[in-house]
Amino acid sequence: MDAAVLLAASLAAGMVNAIAGGGSLITFPTLVWLGRDPIVANATNTVSLSPGSLAALLGFRRELGGARPWLVSGAVPSVAGGLLGALLLLLTPSPLFAALVPWLILFATVLFAAAEPLTRLLRRQAAAGGGDPAPWTPTFLLYQLAVATYGGYFGAGIGIMMLAGLALSGFADIHRMIAFRNFYAICINGVAALYFVARGAVDWPDAALLTAGQVAGGFLGARLARALSPARVRRVVVGVGVAMGAALLARP
Repeated sequence: MDAAVLLAASLAAGMVNAIAGGGSLITFPTLVWLGRDPIVANATNTVSLSPGSLAALLGFRRELGGARPWLVSGAVPSVAGGLLGALLLLLTPSPLFAALVPWLILFATVLFAAAEPLTRLLRRQAAAGGGDPAPWTPTFLLYQLAVATYGGYFGAGIGIMMLAGLALSGFADIHRMIAFRNFYAICINGVAALYFVARGAVDWPDAALLTAGQVAGGFLGARLARALSPARVRRVVVGVGVAMGAALLARP
C-alpha cells in the first residue's frame, strides 16, 4: 500500500513539476504521512529530485551561452550552502525537525504562491531589455549562500527564491534566469544528495519509487501542459501545501 501511495504521489508531483513546479510539496509530506522519519524523508526526497533538475537544465542549455562567469560565481555559494544545509539537517534531532516540518511546508507554500506574480513582474522587466549584470557581487554571493543553505536543509521553494535573487541582481532575461536557477539547483541538490548518500540517510526503495514516478509524471505532464492551466495547477499545489501543513500541525 505504501508503494502504491508513493507512486501515485510521485506521478502527481512529476506532472505538477512539468507544468508549474512545486512537486516537493506533494512528495515530502506524503513520506511523512506514511510514517517515515522526517529527516530520512527529506534526504530521500532530495535524492529523487536530482534527475529532474538535470533534465530541466538540459531544456534551457541554449540560454547558458557565454554565462561561465555567472555559472562559476553562483556555483560556489550553491555548493557551499547546499553542503552546510545538509550537514545541519543531519545534526538536527529528529523530534525537533518533525516539529519544524509543518512550518517549513507552510513557508514553502507561501513562496510557491508568490511565484506567479513574481514571474509576471520578471516578464515585464524582460520587456525593458538589458544585459547580464556583473558577477561575484557580495550581495548576490551572500544571498545565494543563504538560499543554498536553506535548500540543503529543506529545499522546497528555492526556485522562486533564486529567481528573486537574480532579478534583484539586475537580470532581465527570464529564460536565462531560469537556466541559471536550474544549474544552481543541481549544485545545491547534488551536493546535498551526495552527502545524504555518504551518511546512509536515504531510503533507497522509496527513492527509486519517487524517481520513477516523477520521471513518468514529468513525461505525462509535458503532454498535458497545453491542456492544463499552470495557474490552476499552482492553486491546487498551494491548497495541498496549506492542507498538509495544517494537518501536520494538528496531528498529535
